[in-house]
Amino acid sequence: MSTTIKGYVHSIETLGAVDGPGLRFVVFLQGCPLRCKFCHNPDTWRFDGGEEYTVEEMVRKILRYRTYIASGGVTISGGEPLRQAQFVLSLTKALHEEGIHVAIDTSGIYNEGTALTAAMEADLLLLDIKSFDREKAEKLTGFTTDHAWALLEERQKKNKPVWIRHVMVPGITLVDKNEDGSPISSLEEWESANSEMVDGMRRLNNYSCIERVDLLPFHKMGEFKYEELHFPYELKDTKEPTDEVVEWAENALKKYFLR
Repeated sequence: MSTTIKGYVHSIETLGAVDGPGLRFVVFLQGCPLRCKFCHNPDTWRFDGGEEYTVEEMVRKILRYRTYIASGGVTISGGEPLRQAQFVLSLTKALHEEGIHVAIDTSGIYNEGTALTAAMEADLLLLDIKSFDREKAEKLTGFTTDHAWALLEERQKKNKPVWIRHVMVPGITLVDKNEDGSPISSLEEWESANSEMVDGMRRLNNYSCIERVDLLPFHKMGEFKYEELHFPYELKDTKEPTDEVVEWAENALKKYFLR
């Protein structure tokens, strides 16, 4: 294990339950080139800052929780973790030596060289598809999703597990009203209005490596951070999707994603 490779850590969650299977130790790394309008951690965007750890220091910290995370493992998230690809790769290998399951939560924006090696070393990839329409993704994040699909192709070639994550933002990635402004009132109306998402669900069937697809409702829990950082929050007037709309999306997923 290298003691010289260092990573810059934004924060740590010792018992995470939503970042992969089982209970997990979650390491959030500092720095991200994307500017997702729905991001609830804009304080991770800066490339500088964060607490410095060597791989050895981080492994020691993680091993203190080994008993608690036995059902899960470690998830390396961000920010965008693959920006610090050498640290992620070295940490993943060190954790594998300890028999610990490793997941990486990424947008796929870095998918070549050491970043690709790190992504392929992970036992599980949590891959964010920002929008199933590449132009909308660019308006939403600053980048298309071409990089995400390219990384998914690499995982498919090796048959290595992937969980897809997609945030449903009303008015952007999710349509919850008819063209006349009236609320959508049935699954059929939802499917017609959200044809891009339905097409995306169908496209995911081409990848046998995908074990799970999570449709994540947009929320505003990070809004206060934008105020603290003096960043404009463009989704201030966007409402969180209703339970009914979320249920229609999940029913459509069961219908069109055939696993």
